[in-house]
Amino acid sequence: MAHALRAGAAYFALVFAAGFALAVPRELLLTPLWGKTGAIVAELPVILSLSWWLSLRIARRTPVPAHPVPRLVMGSFAFALLMAGETGLAYLLSQPPPAETILRAPTAAGLVGLAGQIVFALIPWMQCLVGANTRS
Repeated sequence: MAHALRAGAAYFALVFAAGFALAVPRELLLTPLWGKTGAIVAELPVILSLSWWLSLRIARRTPVPAHPVPRLVMGSFAFALLMAGETGLAYLLSQPPPAETILRAPTAAGLVGLAGQIVFALIPWMQCLVGANTRS
């Protein structure tokens, strides 16, 4: 399990950094044109494709066994870190408190974002199911 936790931490860190970098153009360029939901929908394929690629590389290098349980641990730990990281970042940026943020989640943009975060968490496990563990 130590490999899965280490891989989950690396997976979170790299995808979180990429998401942070993508947030600037999303907010400055896409949100004014397409609205918050449209901008998130446009960004999701990019971040989830990157997540798929990073998950494969990290799982191979750590190495995390290509079995469902360690991959679920990897994704779940990354998801928990993502939630903590986003909450902490929102607090640092003087965004609404966590309770208020949770109450806003039922918006279209919030639900699309949450769906993307859940897919992010499931990617390591999905890669086991589709046999995406061969070296490329």
